[in-house]
Amino acid sequence: MASSTATAAAEEKWHPRVNPWIIAATVAMAAFMEVLDTSIANVALPHIAGNLGASQDESTWVLTAYLVANAVVLPMGGWAASVIGRKNFFMLCITIFTISSLLCGLAPSLPLLLLFRIMQGAGGGGLQPMAQAIMADSFEPAQRGLAFSLYGLVAVLAPSIGPTLGGWITDNYSWHWIFYINIPVGILAFILTQRLVEDPPWSKAHRDNLFKLDYVGLGLLVVSMGALQIGLDKGEEKDWFGSHFIVGFAIAFVISFVALLIWEWRAKNPLMDLKLFKQSNFAICCLLMMLTGGLLNATTVLQPQFLQSELGYTATWAGLSLSGGGLALIFVMPFAGQAVGRFPARNIIACGFIFFALSYFLSATFLNLGLSFKTSSWLRVAQVAPIPFVFISVTTAAYFGLPREKSNQISGLINFVRNIGGSILISLTNAAVTERGYFHQNQLLKYLTPSSAPFQQRVNQLTGFFTGHNGAANANQLAQGRIYNQLLSQSQTLAYVDVFYILCGASILLIPTAFLLRKNNPRAGAKTEVAVH
Repeated sequence: MASSTATAAAEEKWHPRVNPWIIAATVAMAAFMEVLDTSIANVALPHIAGNLGASQDESTWVLTAYLVANAVVLPMGGWAASVIGRKNFFMLCITIFTISSLLCGLAPSLPLLLLFRIMQGAGGGGLQPMAQAIMADSFEPAQRGLAFSLYGLVAVLAPSIGPTLGGWITDNYSWHWIFYINIPVGILAFILTQRLVEDPPWSKAHRDNLFKLDYVGLGLLVVSMGALQIGLDKGEEKDWFGSHFIVGFAIAFVISFVALLIWEWRAKNPLMDLKLFKQSNFAICCLLMMLTGGLLNATTVLQPQFLQSELGYTATWAGLSLSGGGLALIFVMPFAGQAVGRFPARNIIACGFIFFALSYFLSATFLNLGLSFKTSSWLRVAQVAPIPFVFISVTTAAYFGLPREKSNQISGLINFVRNIGGSILISLTNAAVTERGYFHQNQLLKYLTPSSAPFQQRVNQLTGFFTGHNGAANANQLAQGRIYNQLLSQSQTLAYVDVFYILCGASILLIPTAFLLRKNNPRAGAKTEVAVH
């Protein structure tokens, strides 16, 4: 009894030997490198396909392979850390990620590149949750908001600058260098982690845990996440449930995911500790983080996609339109971290969703075919400015009332649901753009009839223009083709407007959800956390 009391007292007094901000910067650097790779390869796919002799459709597996491996490893961090220690697992992930990045750059064929991307995704899957868990344990509870502001900068900024950086590297060098740039960062992160990071006394590792791996849970996780990610990534291309391919993966996902939940709930040594969801505060945080991750990823894809497809921007310039949002994050993150230490998390989250709704309403209002680069940049600033307040508050609130030894599981699950939410909402919004585009196209076609005086007047004007400038015999057909192309552009623009209105409505519905969270006293700091253990 006396021994356990002394151990508890020692754990209570434990602090990292190094300044926690140096530790936070070290692990954030590794996490930034990994998150960047989820989006940096997007714009390089045509170059990869051309260089490796693959089709555009085949090259998209470069993204899917990485995301599937990433999603499988994310919730496994708790078990891996229990076997070799969190620090050792973090360094192992850095090593795998760095070596596989080199191999990706050297890959001579698409099959080998896919194999190395799976390795890279597996190595990267442990970096996000372990970085967050290390930060959580390195800081006092009252300071976690500021610490998570740095992690939030990583999680939000990296996907935003990925397309810009990837486009610039590909245009000026080659696609190989989007992988090579990870090598010096990985080496530096490994050295600093080895020298600066340490495991807290309550994060104990034991080799016997190696034989306690939940193999059934792992198998079900691989099948369910693989089926989900492939179905989401290929759904638009294969016409969703009109394709037997997608239907098959959807059925596989539903069956394996339900089986995974049942098995993990009953397992003696589960891969994912689903019992954490019995704590309503944590369950609500996971829901909010899933939706926040979805909103972030969806808008990160929607706006540059609109600029490229409808306004003719290059990938680099479309990415640059997001850079204003990245700069805004650098300034907003510290304020958000300070706010979490001063006000109840649920109040900040509710305010964040209010500003989400306003930003999406502004995006829907200003989106048109005459949108300027300056306006698009300011819209991006408005979209991302509320993210730190929601992201940091939800991440901090997820740890309320849960024991410190669960920090690895907490961080793994919270990052897992965020990535899943991002994948789901990207697919849903892309599908919504397509469907609403068809709807508006059919509505506008009603006005392109011989009985429509404005339509006939415009056809005559354009026919005269083409006849006068080109002397074309088919001037009338060219005129009608020009009008039809304009109709398609207008239809797609209206579709994007509709989707932003949908996101606005979803954000409004999320405002009351924030008040389901426990009302914490941010100024109580560590005392509050100890009291609820």
